[in-house]
Amino acid sequence: MRNRKVLIIYTGGTIGMIKNPINGTLDTFNLEHLVKHVPELSEFEYVISSCQFDNPIDSSDIQPSHWSMIVDIITNYYDSFDGFVILHGTDTMAYTASALSFMLQNINKPVILTGSQLPIGILRTDGKENIINAVEFAAAADENGLPIVREVAVCFGQYLYRGNRVTKCNVDNFNAFTSYNENPLAVAGVDIQYDYKNLYRTDDGSKFIPHHEMNSHVIAITLFPGINPKVVQHVLEDDDINGIVLRTFGSGNAPKQQWLIDAIKKANENGKVIVNITQCQKGAVEMGRYQTGYQLYQAGVVNGRDMTVECAVTKLMFLLSRNLVPRQIRNLMSQSLVGEMTV
Repeated sequence: MRNRKVLIIYTGGTIGMIKNPINGTLDTFNLEHLVKHVPELSEFEYVISSCQFDNPIDSSDIQPSHWSMIVDIITNYYDSFDGFVILHGTDTMAYTASALSFMLQNINKPVILTGSQLPIGILRTDGKENIINAVEFAAAADENGLPIVREVAVCFGQYLYRGNRVTKCNVDNFNAFTSYNENPLAVAGVDIQYDYKNLYRTDDGSKFIPHHEMNSHVIAITLFPGINPKVVQHVLEDDDINGIVLRTFGSGNAPKQQWLIDAIKKANENGKVIVNITQCQKGAVEMGRYQTGYQLYQAGVVNGRDMTVECAVTKLMFLLSRNLVPRQIRNLMSQSLVGEMTV
């Protein structure tokens, strides 16, 4: 454990901000600021190094190109470090974690995202605990010296969650993230308790394969009573849209309106991939439960089961970039590739 090497990657976000003494606004700062306010990092018996984006960004400005930058960094340093900690703004952390879970194929090392609700320089900041826990998760090894966590995960508060299962659930509370449909991978109490049965493992001998491309020709549509047919039809007919995440009611239900079914059928015939996920926070899509859901299945909509919207969107973006035909993408969207859905 003394020789474990962890790379901290600072992308931006609240955790690295400091109050401007002139106007009181929060400005982005650099990683030296973080180390200054978390001196406990020097007490770890690990080798901790760091790098950062040339221009740290607010997570609201995150784009697929930034995900590719993170993939580049991890790829370049993959053989030099045992684990990685990504400091990231909370607003889009769930999107980045989901995207990286697919882009870092067969990752056999921990990639832990964390951030904070309050800047690291504020007395009551939650950032200090989050960084310390994240580094410990990134360095943790079993009795054989192998990483305990071998996937992309989000560390927030005392919990470690699978990256493609989390969503931001609270703006004001320090428990800003949760995973509604899967238990935490670990809980950091007096001791760290891992849910070993739930930790994701790739097939033995699988080679790490980084992916850099994402197809952003994807959109999410949230159904609601009185939704304008022309708006939905326009989106489904748009040649620039390749994938649609349809956020439906309850267990995957939609209005029994012929215009909607006709539009979905036409979109499928034109090679678009439409995935059904529920608007509910907990539970999964079951399109065979009611006729209002079964009609979508008959129209060719894919069952997204209990994927989060962040996961469904980024998984579509990933698969659409892989030069697959629509039939293959629909098949893969209904399967669990890296533990992103309950099957």
